[in-house]
Amino acid sequence: MLQRGVWPDGSFEPGAVLDVLQRPRTRRVLWFTVWSSTAATTIAVGLGLPAAYVLHRLRFPGRGVIRAALLVPFVLPTVVVGLAVRELISTSGPLGFLGLDGSAAAILIGLVFFNVSVVIRTVGVAWEGLDRRPAEAAAALGASPVQVLRTVTWPALRPAVVSAASVVFLFCATAFGVVLVLGGVRYSSVETEIYLLTADLFDLQAAAALSIVQMLAVIALLVVVGRLRRVPDPTVRRSVAAAARPQRRDAPAIAATLLVLGAVALPILALVLGSLRRDGRWTLAHYEALSGRGDDLLAVPVTEALANSLRIAVDATWMSLSLGLVVAVVVTRRVRSRTAGRVRAVLDGFFMLPLGVSAVTLGFGFLIALDEPPLDLRSSPLLVPIAQALVALPLVVRTLVPVLAGIDDRQRQAAASLGAGPWRRLATVDLAVVWRPLLAAAGFAFAVSLGEFGATSFIARPTEPTMPVVIYRLLGHPGALNYGTAMAAAVVLAGVTALVILAVERLRVPGVGAW
Repeated sequence: MLQRGVWPDGSFEPGAVLDVLQRPRTRRVLWFTVWSSTAATTIAVGLGLPAAYVLHRLRFPGRGVIRAALLVPFVLPTVVVGLAVRELISTSGPLGFLGLDGSAAAILIGLVFFNVSVVIRTVGVAWEGLDRRPAEAAAALGASPVQVLRTVTWPALRPAVVSAASVVFLFCATAFGVVLVLGGVRYSSVETEIYLLTADLFDLQAAAALSIVQMLAVIALLVVVGRLRRVPDPTVRRSVAAAARPQRRDAPAIAATLLVLGAVALPILALVLGSLRRDGRWTLAHYEALSGRGDDLLAVPVTEALANSLRIAVDATWMSLSLGLVVAVVVTRRVRSRTAGRVRAVLDGFFMLPLGVSAVTLGFGFLIALDEPPLDLRSSPLLVPIAQALVALPLVVRTLVPVLAGIDDRQRQAAASLGAGPWRRLATVDLAVVWRPLLAAAGFAFAVSLGEFGATSFIARPTEPTMPVVIYRLLGHPGALNYGTAMAAAVVLAGVTALVILAVERLRVPGVGAW
């Protein structure tokens, strides 16, 4: 991408990037991306904080089920999220009377729906681990609940909130499918603009320039956030605190949580009901059409696309697990020099880049980099799994690193002193702790691969499409049958993804839930 953007004709021309940025349309795209991501992040944090408190600090029946249900939107394919919100606010949908279809507000709804679970999980896990005694001591000394929150709880919680907000902002800025489905021709983000420049206009230089700008912005944001995440009070104590029963003062937070739960359930419910209706009556015709090719728009039946997605997801899972486990082991081993520590930190950050860099950018990079010998993988069946494995890699690493870092090295030393070799120590010490998180990481990778759309849209072959690609192709052609088939396919894909995530949630290790 650097070569295409800065050396377009074999000579160094950094002005080519500036020329692209000076285009009026590029400025509008950049402004919309920043504006929509900031607004959606603010709303998601505002809705997620009360829900994080209720679901991670209070004890009530059904808490685990609600937590798992609110986690599902995050791993739903972005194209499914866009379709669900579109069905909710369309003229024939439950909220059609609001007139939001085709507006910027529709995109904000989709972005918040997709990312509020990130805030709930990230902040909730941190809140769950806070020691209650400082807050109780402050209250005993006469501090009001607001004073306790401001002087005790917030300083300890701020790094998790900043971390969650930064991740949500990155996900909003790179939510390709949401903007593509809900934005139409009126709104475009950096993601969709790169896709348009590449797939429709064949302006690879402009697409490369936007990709470079996006990567630089992501790196700068990660550096700034890394500094802001530092806990200002090093004496803050953490422990796995027992959840308390709800009190009367918790009523506003409980009401906000119910609001979030309803907001998450409505689009999914609208999608399911829409897939079961045709010409004003209930029918399974859209699901029966999954065995066809959608008015001959597709090279293969939709059911074959589902089989492709499952097969690719298996390959992407073992690839991301293999590399992720190696990376997690390397970045958690003790180092004896400051230089080695810095190298390890850089390595850790390098493998986190796919978390913030657009999947569209990743797919575009594969498209222009792996198109000639000795790395011509365009016709290889491994190209799509490799791309999806890289997209899932950060989640695998973030799931395994806290677990491996929490293992006391003295246990390995004790095993070695008793005669255990390296492999025996690995089996008896590390694997005994990491097997559950490893299965959870596999579930995350599998779910992410199932729904990956940005990179796959560039490199998937027409004869071997995945389900998200098929759904978008059906949406791109008019006709009630195509639209209904797309909804049915989205429901099937969402159901498979939800089952995987519910299984992952049962494998979560208490106190090690940040991802």
